[in-house]
Amino acid sequence: MLFAGQGAQYPGMGRELYEAYPVAREVFAGAEEATGLPLRQICFEASHEELRRTEWTQPAILTVSLATWRVLAQHGLQADAALGLSLGEYGALVAAESLDWRRAVALVRLRGRLMQEAVPEGTGGMLAILGMEDAVVEELCQQAPGICEPANYNAPGQLVAAGSLPALDWLEQEVRRLGARSVRLSVSAPFHSSLLRPAGEALRPALEQAEFRQPRFPVIANLTARPASADEIVEMLVGQVSHPVRFADSLRYLLANGFDQFVEVGPGRAQVGFLRRINRDVTTWVTDKTTDLAATLDWVGEVC
Repeated sequence: MLFAGQGAQYPGMGRELYEAYPVAREVFAGAEEATGLPLRQICFEASHEELRRTEWTQPAILTVSLATWRVLAQHGLQADAALGLSLGEYGALVAAESLDWRRAVALVRLRGRLMQEAVPEGTGGMLAILGMEDAVVEELCQQAPGICEPANYNAPGQLVAAGSLPALDWLEQEVRRLGARSVRLSVSAPFHSSLLRPAGEALRPALEQAEFRQPRFPVIANLTARPASADEIVEMLVGQVSHPVRFADSLRYLLANGFDQFVEVGPGRAQVGFLRRINRDVTTWVTDKTTDLAATLDWVGEVC
């Protein structure tokens, strides 16, 4: 199971799911109670700009993902491992029965607020670099005039940098000069950089009170690209706020251990795209639209 991260959001996400499946409506109702947010309104009616508000975006994406997961589980799908991109790690822990789903949504709401507040809006951001070796991007980040750090190792030839806006402006020009492409991400802060360290530490007390259980199956941690045991989870979740997400290495770990069927859970289909840049021979399913979910459920009916 691959759980969606920030950046997968779009206006109207989850509406079809909510209308089609009673269990999805139960998840939305429980998540609204746990967070105090009007998540149906945020998911179904918010604009692109409003969905950039991190303290809304993170619980909204997780709610859609958890509602999707509940539908899949209700139809008999049993995961053997899970991986989530950034905030998606919380969804993976819920699927592995390590974390209560209502607690997960509340934690992610707090996480989003702390991450948003760590850096004044309009001073930092993230830049995806396409078609360039990781080592070259890492060297450029070191040369940048200001804080500029690798933040997401998504796939071969796709690394996201995070930092101050002047440093990212410089990096953007250098990437263009060297013949590669770059894309500014629609986020409001330099996530997974050292600028977010205070946010991770501020989140720690809530994580320590969350009572993580031993995952029922391996959950691959963003921080280490390896499975995390119950007594490691708090440090993994604190650390991933301000350290790079090693998503490509996490996918390679799963592939090396024999996994060859993957379901992307929640809005979007970016993670399947990252996976297929590493190995095109795997079987992949997505759940973004009800037509996608229906096809995935047909497959679930065949294998379960």
